[in-house]
Formats: sequence, C-alpha cells, structure tokens
Amino acid sequence: MTEQDVTSPTHHEHVDLLVIGWGKGGKTLAGTMARAGRRVAVVEQSEAMIGGSCINIACIPTKILVHDAENRRESDDVDAYFARAVTRRDTLTGAMRRKNFSMLDSLDSVLLVSGRAEFTGEREVLVTGGDDTLRITADTVVVNTGSVATVPNIDGAALGGRIHDSKTLQHVTPFPRRLVVVGGGYIGLEFGSMFAHFGARVTVLDRGPRPLRQEDDDVAEVVASALADDGVTIVSGAAVTAVADGADHATVTYVADGESTDVEADAVLLAVGRTPATKDLGLDRAGIASDDRGFITVDEQLRTSAEGVYAFGDVNGGPMFTYISLDDNRILADQLLGEGRRSTADRGSVPYTMFLTPPVSRVGLTEKEAREQGYDVRVGAKLMADIAAAPRAKIEGDPRGIVKFVVDGATDLVLGAALVHVHSQEVINTVALAMRHGVTATELRDTIYTHPSATEALNEVLGTLR
Repeated sequence: MTEQDVTSPTHHEHVDLLVIGWGKGGKTLAGTMARAGRRVAVVEQSEAMIGGSCINIACIPTKILVHDAENRRESDDVDAYFARAVTRRDTLTGAMRRKNFSMLDSLDSVLLVSGRAEFTGEREVLVTGGDDTLRITADTVVVNTGSVATVPNIDGAALGGRIHDSKTLQHVTPFPRRLVVVGGGYIGLEFGSMFAHFGARVTVLDRGPRPLRQEDDDVAEVVASALADDGVTIVSGAAVTAVADGADHATVTYVADGESTDVEADAVLLAVGRTPATKDLGLDRAGIASDDRGFITVDEQLRTSAEGVYAFGDVNGGPMFTYISLDDNRILADQLLGEGRRSTADRGSVPYTMFLTPPVSRVGLTEKEAREQGYDVRVGAKLMADIAAAPRAKIEGDPRGIVKFVVDGATDLVLGAALVHVHSQEVINTVALAMRHGVTATELRDTIYTHPSATEALNEVLGTLR
C-alpha cells in the first residue's frame, strides 16, 4: 500500500473505491477490491484506530480484560494484576493493528490517507491532516466511521477525571475499588462483571424495571443471580440526575422509587448507548440522509440516499457487532463484483453474546416474543447445574447458567434459544446455523456431540420440550 500524506489543497486523487474509516467491513472490502484490480483509498483520522474499533477499543481488548479478570486469584494484588492485564491488552492490540496495516500494505493499488475526511460534494471529500489537505473523488464511497459512546444529558456527565466511557475505563488508573456504572445494557453489564472480577465493588444504575429486560424472566433471573454472586449490585428503575467529580471521589445521584440517593465511586462509567460518528463529516453536502438519531439511513443493500454512497457498520444504525459489519462488506462486494443479490434481508438468526461470567448468548425469539407472535410454543429449559449429560461447566468450576430453547410445535423448528453457560459463545453458533438451515429440534436433540463439551446440553434440554 502506498501511504499518502496530504500535501496541498490542489492535489487530487480519483479512485474506484473510497472507504472513510478503517472498520471491519471497510478494510475487508478495500482488500477485496484491490485484489480485483481496483484502485482504493482508505482514510483514517487516527493511527490508533487502524484496523477499526473491534481490535483497538471494543471486541478484542475488552475480551482480553474479561479473560484475565476471570482468572484473577484472591491472592493476586489487584493493582498489579490489572496493570499486567492492561499491558497484555495493549501488546495484543498493537500487534493486531500492525497486522491490519500490513494486510493492505502489500496491495499496490491501495492508498492510505491519514487525516479527517469531510464531504464537499457528491462522492467527493476533502481530507485534512494538520495544515495539509487532499481532495479525493471516487466512483463508490463507503462511510465506515462507526460510533462513539453517548454522553448523556445529565448534570455533570462530562468525560474526564473519574468520569469514563468504555474506551477510557480500559486504562483507568489507579484501579477503582468502587465503580458506578450508569446504564444497565450490553456494555454496562459487561464492564460491571469484568471489574467485579478484577476486584472492584460495582454498582449498576439501570433505568429499566429489571436487568436484561430483553430476556425472559427465568433467563434474566439466572443472569442477575450470577452477577450478584460476583459482587455486582444492580439498582433497577434508577434515574441518574447528577454526576460530580470531587477531590477524593466521584458522586452519582439517582432517583429510585421516588427517593434520591447518592453513591460514591472511584470511577464512573457512562454506558447509555452509542452515537454515530458523523460529526463534521458534511453528510448534507453529499446528499446523505440520516434518521432522527443521526444514523445514516440505508436500504437493504446498504445504499444511502446519495448515488454511489454506502454505509457500513455502526454508523448505519444496524446491530452493532463487528460480524454485521463484515457481512455489510459481503453485500456491497456482491454488488460491485458479483451478482448483486445479497441484502440485509438475507440475515436470518443472527446470534449475539454478552461476555459476562458465564457468557450470555442468544439467537432468535424469546418465549414471550414467540407467544405474542402466535406460535404453538414448546419450551425446553434446564439450569446448567442440573444437566447431567453436559459436565463441561462443572469441570471448569462454574456450573451456573441456564439453557432454554423455544420451539414451534407445529414444525419442530427452533424459534430461539438463550444459552447462559461456559462456552455458550461457541454453542450459540451451532444453534444459529441450525435455525438458518431448517434443522429441527429433534435433529439437534439426537445429534452426536463430542464429550465432554458444552454442546451436549442440547441432547438433554431438547429432550424436555413441553
């Protein structure tokens, strides 16, 4: 790859494909198009984000910390252990960043431009790096800028000092003995669980009526119990009204059941959602429409309102997973190089995992959703500790969790599953694949699985359908 420093206001490059932001989908498409003989430019404003959010601040670094937190012994010094975990995090992400660079560096027709891109017209951007600028035009443009943590409209909720988002908390120093998490969603619970295992006393302030309100009651109760066992206190129905960073500690004020309460913390995590990273991108000058939340509006083939402009990943408001961004790449690659048939409508049974301890994995409908949609619902559910035929979790010393399947009684097809147990992040992919290809619950029940493995739970739980 030729690395281009922006040199003058009049310098101009025209490419077949321009990718703004080096996320999963964009970098993959850039490589594919270059290998197909197309000229490609990738613009990234930060060297620390080469490779995208997943390898630098999200999936990979956080799971390194989750893994190390789970393996901390009571005898380990908390500060030293956390510092070593952060060092390991930084070492691996640095290596992956260099590898991502080299994956495109070997392709002669890829141009990396360091700087901030701003649309100046249709499929035209001006990239600014310091005092230098470069104009790039392209036949096809992909906006791949991702999202940033939302800073809530709460008195005193400004990042800095003891107030963090999910990015800055990964390098918090000193290690906070008391952590308050504002927000009980995916990120809030994952960080709360992680820091509890590192040795913090964690309080999660959740506006919802109960934890994991997207899950069935029985599943949510099991997860909440595991979090409580690990030292995470969840306050439901908590409306945070103020955050203050003082000389010795931060204070978070919230109202629950009509009563105002202050809770002190050594660190506060704001985890109330994500905002699309489109500030100052100049979408209007390119004719790119966005919704009322600021996410770029796309159709089923990821086309924006501007001809030849597409949006990948978080910035288009779809599911915020790196594997969805990767599939975004497949959709556009099919349009540019293939038959143009792929679309987001092809995505059936997309799984996800919340990396708590044990991990919480889901695909498809909950029991509640299936009943509301009028299915002839059959349910098979068992606590992991009670599943005799799947001893893997007991072997690894954490038999907590639940396995729950929701099946259509009329067709014997799996409608959904919630897996809360050791290695559930692996097993859920088997279930999702079965759902996409019409494998029945009976087939899953009677399949031969390796022993001892977490997958064996399917034999026993699917035998309890009622």
